[in-house]
Amino acid sequence: MASGVATTPEFTYEPSPWIDFFAAYEPLPLQGSLEWITNRADELKEDIRVLLSTRKNTTERMFLLDTLQHLGIDCHFEEQINVVLRQILESEISNSNLHEVSLRFQLLREKGHWVSPDVFNKFRSEDGSFIRDIINDPKGLLSLYNATHLLVHGEKTLEEAMDFSRHHLKLMSGSLKFPLDKQVQRALCIPLPRTNKRVEMMHCILEYEQEDHTLILLELAKLDFNLQQHVHLKELKAITRWWKDFSGCIRLSFIRDRVVEGFTWASVLFYDTGFEFVRSIITKMIVLITTLDDIYDNHATLEDCRKLHEAIQRWDHSAVSILPKYLKKFYMEMLRTFQNIEVAMPININYDMAHLKRAVIYI
Repeated sequence: MASGVATTPEFTYEPSPWIDFFAAYEPLPLQGSLEWITNRADELKEDIRVLLSTRKNTTERMFLLDTLQHLGIDCHFEEQINVVLRQILESEISNSNLHEVSLRFQLLREKGHWVSPDVFNKFRSEDGSFIRDIINDPKGLLSLYNATHLLVHGEKTLEEAMDFSRHHLKLMSGSLKFPLDKQVQRALCIPLPRTNKRVEMMHCILEYEQEDHTLILLELAKLDFNLQQHVHLKELKAITRWWKDFSGCIRLSFIRDRVVEGFTWASVLFYDTGFEFVRSIITKMIVLITTLDDIYDNHATLEDCRKLHEAIQRWDHSAVSILPKYLKKFYMEMLRTFQNIEVAMPININYDMAHLKRAVIYI
């Protein structure tokens, strides 16, 4: 940190290549009106609800649920999926193969249901090593590998299963057929429970289309993906314009342009179309925190930092008087941003603004 009088910064960050691009971007029109897409999607959702209710076999229900998740449309059937998960939890899968046991483990654990790792003991020999038969089951090994990444600390069985499945998937990765080869490559790079669901969704739609597929699932997945993309691009245009106004007002040359990266982070956490406001809040919070971090680390003197900290603790317009000139506009714009968020907060969102302020106050 610099000491004494604030001087010209020794470096500046490279400007983002995305700001001007998205600020001026005009999303392509949807293939069909929004009303038609919404009505068609509602029809498909009803058909899929019927499909979920008529699958009586536990294994079939698991496979259908897995497909819904991969295609990114599971969020539309939360009530039905919870019913299916309870049925899966209460059912014992006897004489099941590695893929089915691993998939059941994964589906239940990622929704918060406890499943013991002992379910994999049937694939281990008396000396504790995994039986050789499963080495020739790439689909099962892939499911096992993904499932093991839902482990908790101290689950040695899952740690060993992770190492075992990773090792053998690497050995066979060059000899598998489509789409399993692509799925294994992606999992070895980033396991399924840790991947960007939006990116994985895109891959899965393309792969599912080339397999034997259920038409209504594929159609809804495409409609939903395209609608989400359209919404995200409109949000990107709005948030980059907000950033241009914000950064143009505060005029701090030593801060990073990371609004697009911030939006990407927000859209990974909340990608569905119903979370527009949440994505906006998260992106603006990332921008404010990043800006504060750059002020503290790149430019401000120790005395400037103390004054800025005091002003933020007070959280009042009158505190601007204690700040050096170059921080006054930033402080006022930060308060204004929070005020605008509070005004725009939908009445159906019960969120305490104090939580957002604490993220800045305690940086």
